[in-house]
Amino acid sequence: MADQNPESVQSVTVAIYDQTYHLRGDDAAYIQRLADMVDDKMRLVASHGKTVDSLRVAVLAALNIADELATLERRYQALTGSVQQTSSSIRDRAHTLSGLLDAVLEDERKLG
Repeated sequence: MADQNPESVQSVTVAIYDQTYHLRGDDAAYIQRLADMVDDKMRLVASHGKTVDSLRVAVLAALNIADELATLERRYQALTGSVQQTSSSIRDRAHTLSGLLDAVLEDERKLG
């Protein structure tokens, strides 16, 4: 949301854990979805604990969200590495096959 066009910035009112927040951004629906996700996570954390302190619930929810993000980043890196490794392997095999084809064609020329 750093490079917002001032004309497209909208004011959005969201509720997170029974608190109202007035936010600004260029995609009200997206902001609402994010707020809903945070609210859901806070309520889930609160339902599993005995604390009623909203700050403590918010910090625990943030830690849960950070853990989910870190897990997704690790998965992404593993997939990216796997794709790069596969791509490199395919290039190596193509180079080897190209060399073999050149050798076969050279032999054909010698015989023919």
